[in-house]
Amino acid sequence: VQLVESGGGLVQPGGSLRLSCAASGFTFSSYAMSWYRQAPGRERELVAAITSAGGSTDYADSVKGRFTISRDNAKNTVYLQMNSLNPEAADVYYCNNIKAARFRFDWGQGTQVTVSS
Repeated sequence: VQLVESGGGLVQPGGSLRLSCAASGFTFSSYAMSWYRQAPGRERELVAAITSAGGSTDYADSVKGRFTISRDNAKNTVYLQMNSLNPEAADVYYCNNIKAARFRFDWGQGTQVTVSS
């Protein structure tokens, strides 16, 4: 299994980024997927989740209305559109399946999001 996150970078407050996670090594379309974020010294936390077919999504309260998770099962890729970014969103973002921790895949390298003027 391989999860490769990309799309992070430096953005000004109020700006937007679109993160991508390319998955391989498993039947992507069979798994609900999630985006997580982690700040230095803190636990990873769930940001957004999407069902296997993409018909249902859920978000952390802190990002509702600003972030949108989506997926393309033909491309084995899950996305996170992040709008109206604020400095609190500056973390390393990871994707993984939505299962309990012991059932998750090995983590990828993540993609760094920096929000600064």
